[in-house]
Amino acid sequence: MPADHASRRTALRAALADRGLDALLVTDLLNIRYLTGFTGSNAALLVVAVDDADESGTIVCTDGRYLSQIAEQVPDLRAEIGRASAAHLVAALGGARSRWGFESHAVTVDERARWDGLDSAVEFVAAPGLVEQLRMVKDEHEITLLTSACAAADRALADLVAAGGLRPGRTEQQVARDLEWRMFEHGADGIAFETIVAAGANSAIPHHRPTGAVLASGDFVKLDFGAQIGGYHSDMTRTYVLDRVSDWQRDVYDLVLRAQRAGREALAPGVACADVDAAARTVIADAGHGELFLHGLGHGVGLEIHEAPGIGAAAPGTLVAGAAVTVEPGVYFAGRGGVRIEDTLVVREQTPELLTLTDKTLTVV
Repeated sequence: MPADHASRRTALRAALADRGLDALLVTDLLNIRYLTGFTGSNAALLVVAVDDADESGTIVCTDGRYLSQIAEQVPDLRAEIGRASAAHLVAALGGARSRWGFESHAVTVDERARWDGLDSAVEFVAAPGLVEQLRMVKDEHEITLLTSACAAADRALADLVAAGGLRPGRTEQQVARDLEWRMFEHGADGIAFETIVAAGANSAIPHHRPTGAVLASGDFVKLDFGAQIGGYHSDMTRTYVLDRVSDWQRDVYDLVLRAQRAGREALAPGVACADVDAAARTVIADAGHGELFLHGLGHGVGLEIHEAPGIGAAAPGTLVAGAAVTVEPGVYFAGRGGVRIEDTLVVREQTPELLTLTDKTLTVV
């Protein structure tokens, strides 16, 4: 199923009309990719709000390096060539529309000032986050890519464990590189983010970077990782124990697993994001360890590894059907060890759709 970029632009036009904007100057490259399919490193896009059913007024601009690529990836829009792509569109088309929104979160002060010197009749209006709001609801093409990215990560982890890749004597860095390569073997275009492998006391550091620390018998080993396919990211965390497990490790693992289940079960359209966080956080707090849950419960995933919606104690807004999110509670005993369990899911009208399928039962390897 190909991406329907034209429908995404149509949805954006409705949002612009609601804001009283004649057009939106899109400069964030991920938003341009979302709206057009273009994956080059330099571009700007002008989306005209109304009276543009044939999209004759919607124009994409890039530089000469991408002549062939823009023709191949965006055959349905008029293309302009200009090195300073946003400024080129302002200079060439500024008199055509009077009130343009721009992505103030993605434009430098210097770039914005430059537009005022281009003899343009445009009134520029800060309009951050409009495309990101559309991106929050994934279409089936996006969910297919997310599913593929999650499957690559699941298979890579299964291979790693089956091959004895989690064993005393290996270093965190060796395990991380091994796991990453296996994701490529299962179709990943890239890794979703810097892989976390944290063993022993390091597992109590939420975003520990792999080091030469050696895995030892009795360690918790926390792996937080993901694959990227077609620009879309997966995100999963699993925590294992090497060789033998102690009572305190069973207890904390069971606690985090129960909290994670509560968070997953709270995912539904219309539920406040803060309430989803509370569903999981309350389980941990009731066990007397609330202060050891050091971060939010989750976040959106898609073209970025962290995108809307956020799921945390102070997160605004409510969940919508089609949002892809993580649920990842953790409990961390400094100097001793910690557990995080994370899945990627899609919010559905009924039960949320689980994309990361690796078993979450406490596993001793």
